[in-house]
Amino acid sequence: MIATYALIAVVVLALIFVKMAVVIIPQSETKIIERLGKYYATLKPGINVIIPIIDKAKNVVTMTRGRYMYSNNIDLREQVYDFDKQNVITKDNIQMQINALLYFQIVDPFKSVYEINNLPNAIEKLTQTTLRNIIGEMELDQTLTSRDVINSKLRGVLDDATNKWGVKVNRVELQDIIPPTSVLQAMEKQMQAERNKRATILTSEGDKQAQILQSEGDKAATINRAEADKQQAILKAEGEATARIRKAEAEAVAIQKITDAVGKSTNPANYLLAQKYIQMLNDVAQGDKTKTVFLPYEASNLMGSIGGIKELFKGE
Repeated sequence: MIATYALIAVVVLALIFVKMAVVIIPQSETKIIERLGKYYATLKPGINVIIPIIDKAKNVVTMTRGRYMYSNNIDLREQVYDFDKQNVITKDNIQMQINALLYFQIVDPFKSVYEINNLPNAIEKLTQTTLRNIIGEMELDQTLTSRDVINSKLRGVLDDATNKWGVKVNRVELQDIIPPTSVLQAMEKQMQAERNKRATILTSEGDKQAQILQSEGDKAATINRAEADKQQAILKAEGEATARIRKAEAEAVAIQKITDAVGKSTNPANYLLAQKYIQMLNDVAQGDKTKTVFLPYEASNLMGSIGGIKELFKGE
């Protein structure tokens, strides 16, 4: 019976020993093994065998959900630290709050364990101090518009400083930049004034362009009207000239026909004059109103004309 219990105890102890000796490491993780307090090995993913009690995994500080915790597993994946907001002062003495995100990866587990005591805390403090120094060299406006510059400078400094800790800083992002309320109000007023200024400038430019276009349109319209009046006057003059030419040609034809009718012995002009005279007397005689007829001052000329008319009608 005692032998049976002893055998069971040996089996249990053997199982416990095997369980302690066999260490299974997940992918993208590792453990630092110390043998009798001295670095012995860095375990790889998969099954690893150690000597229980003699070999022991080194505990390291990790950050989980914003809290520092001890663990003997070292995560080799890229990690992100979301640091709390911190107060910084710009070059022009403006105090504001900044929140940064840090993306890093442990590339050398040995250095991350033995070159620094508390890696997450060291990275956090280094990020805060470096960020204060960078912001302290920049004015407020430059800080608000130069996130990429700040991120690049911060990543360069952190990557160089954490290289001896076996850490690779991949990127740094400024999540929030919060100026004081008074500064925000002043910035809002400034932006509103700038918008109003741009609106006024655009309105004036629009009015200017509208006036220019209006004046050019008026100029073109005036030129067009002048050209139209010119063409109208030319056409009218040409029409009047043509009408006069046609009238003169018609009168010449009429005179020629009169000459042919009355003969060459009679002056056609007297014939035409007689017709005009008779038409005038007819017009004077028409109407019931009193008519006043003015005779030529030189009566002899009038009598000569009448005589010529008389002779003309005798010839007919």
